[in-house]
Amino acid sequence: QVQLVESGGGLAQAGGSLRVFCAASGSIFSINVMGWYRQAPGKTRELVAVITTGGSTNYADSVKGRFTISRGNAKNTVYLQMNSLKPEDTAVYYCNAQITSRTSYWGKGTLVTVSS
Repeated sequence: QVQLVESGGGLAQAGGSLRVFCAASGSIFSINVMGWYRQAPGKTRELVAVITTGGSTNYADSVKGRFTISRGNAKNTVYLQMNSLKPEDTAVYYCNAQITSRTSYWGKGTLVTVSS
């Protein structure tokens, strides 16, 4: 079992920045990939960015060049730095820890609101 707790987020103006943070606990040795997903009102959850244990990253096209995912000094932590925010970035951001292709865990989410 893996437990994920997100923090950060909040309200920002368009063009501003925010950072969200996720800490994993439990069977953290089994985590292969950590990442961030988001779900806007009335929309399905979508991938934002992921990072592997080896440090490889992948981003949604909509956030490339604006968002940066990174691991903290403790490998069970992951950050998402969000710059040049747009109103369409408004969503609940969820941390995800993938164990296998069939097993992953989710945090409860943190709300990011970007005003125009």
